[in-house]
Amino acid sequence: MRTLRTTLLTAAAAGLAVTALAQVPAAAAPAPAPPKFLSAGQLPASLTPWTAGPVRQGAPAEGSVCTSGIAPAAGTRHRDFRTELDTGARQTITVAATTAQAKALAAELRSALETCLDWLKEQDPGLEGEAFYQGRVDIEEGAHVYSIDTSYPEVGSTDIGLYSVGRDGRAVTVVEWGQLGELDGAPLEGFKKTTRTAVAKLY
Repeated sequence: MRTLRTTLLTAAAAGLAVTALAQVPAAAAPAPAPPKFLSAGQLPASLTPWTAGPVRQGAPAEGSVCTSGIAPAAGTRHRDFRTELDTGARQTITVAATTAQAKALAAELRSALETCLDWLKEQDPGLEGEAFYQGRVDIEEGAHVYSIDTSYPEVGSTDIGLYSVGRDGRAVTVVEWGQLGELDGAPLEGFKKTTRTAVAKLY
């Protein structure tokens, strides 16, 4: 009888222990680290050093004419860069809720860049320019590079802009670079390297 009673008590204690363990909530998985931004030293070479601004929450309030209003404010951050000359750059990163949404966002951003020059000419009939697709950068889900060269013949001013859209999973990044001048003087290969680094740093 004593042996039976001891066995029953041991089984009951074990059952309570299992129940207690089952009631302990599992530790919440740590939130993934946010995607990383480019540093100043990872921008294309310039005659004067690059300076990186702070990372800011939300979509840019101004500038980014070709892609303005496409990325949602929620899940978006951006960082501006500048030199002492008339050269500037910006990186914007958006983390979408799903991979499908990120893929759709990247496609919409690419479409906006492909049609941007036509849109600019509609807004300003005096504007002239050329736009080119500069190819794909093979990194993660891929990145695509564009150039838009604009000029105002009446005043003799020219501007060149380089743009890229890249994606890694749910994260989409846009890198913009611009300065006075023409495409021949733009660091296209350096910009492609910067784009590769930007996408590689996301995760």
